[in-house]
Amino acid sequence: MEAANTESTLELEPQAFSKQSHQFWTLQITGWLGYSVVVFIAIIRPQIGQESFNLSGQLINLVVETLSGFLLSYLQWQMIRKIVHLPLKKTLVLSFVSAASLGFIFNVIKLSSYKVLVYQQQWNEAWDMLEFGGWLLFSLTTMFVWTSIYFIMLYNTKLQREHEMLLRAQTAAKDAQLQMLRYQLNPHFMFNTMNAISTLIYKNENDTANEMIDKLCEFFRYSLDKNDKSKTTLQRELELIDLYLSIEKVRFANRLSVEIDVGESVLSCQVPSMLLQPLVENAIKYAIELRKSGGIIRIIAKQVAERLVIQVADNGQETPVKVSDGFGIGMSNTKARLNAMFGGDYHVDITNTKDGGTMVSISIPFEK
Repeated sequence: MEAANTESTLELEPQAFSKQSHQFWTLQITGWLGYSVVVFIAIIRPQIGQESFNLSGQLINLVVETLSGFLLSYLQWQMIRKIVHLPLKKTLVLSFVSAASLGFIFNVIKLSSYKVLVYQQQWNEAWDMLEFGGWLLFSLTTMFVWTSIYFIMLYNTKLQREHEMLLRAQTAAKDAQLQMLRYQLNPHFMFNTMNAISTLIYKNENDTANEMIDKLCEFFRYSLDKNDKSKTTLQRELELIDLYLSIEKVRFANRLSVEIDVGESVLSCQVPSMLLQPLVENAIKYAIELRKSGGIIRIIAKQVAERLVIQVADNGQETPVKVSDGFGIGMSNTKARLNAMFGGDYHVDITNTKDGGTMVSISIPFEK
């Protein structure tokens, strides 16, 4: 299971990175284009038409300012991505120190470009603290805003990834629990079947015992090939129960009759694997086996509203017993697996039938 979790994490990383990269470039391009439009409307456009206004210089300067800001914010993005795994306090300090440094560089580039391209002066000519400070405030604010946006993006992606990993871990844990409970049935079922085979050998019914062993091998081969998951479809579950019943019919011959009433619309519904086998086994052990005249097992499955209802009934012993007798590991295991698969959203009822038998009814969500 640990290997499966590692594999799931590796699957998530490229997906998260691809989505995050797409978001970054979309935001980066849109944001800096918006920045250039705002600067043009707020600063350049009002000056158009004024005497000695250098429009071409202003536009070229705007392009240089936007491209330099684009490059510096990209460097900030790379910086944050490398330190985001550090403790939050350390990440914040490093990020905003980096933002302040890049903001200072951005300010120098903007002011130098403005002097050279708009006024044809030396890049550092006629600087004063008031002018530099006014520009610096805007440059720092710009980098701090981008840093905050990057933090939101990265931590949102990180939280989503952790949430997906948690969901996958919970699913893996639930599947492991279902598998464990299912494997608990195998030795229980094997013990009962081998005990029956031993009885046949003791009675010198060797041909019947050999036939039963062949059927048992076929049952386990199908179980491993087709039904090795914790969940399966009702159709495959019925195929498996048909193999199980073929084992029991070797032992009981004409004393065991089976009636199956299952509509096609429910065959693809999801159920825990080996759901029916312990219920049918209980019916055989506590009803059919004790009847000299033989008996009937009825398996019914139908959709009721948004739920799947499965019923396994027998026509009882010739000497009636209380319905609570004889339901041990098979029933407790069935309830535990239903609870693990459906999170408590199931119902199991054990009732007497009109002909003196017992009916086990299971109601679960209808999931295809």
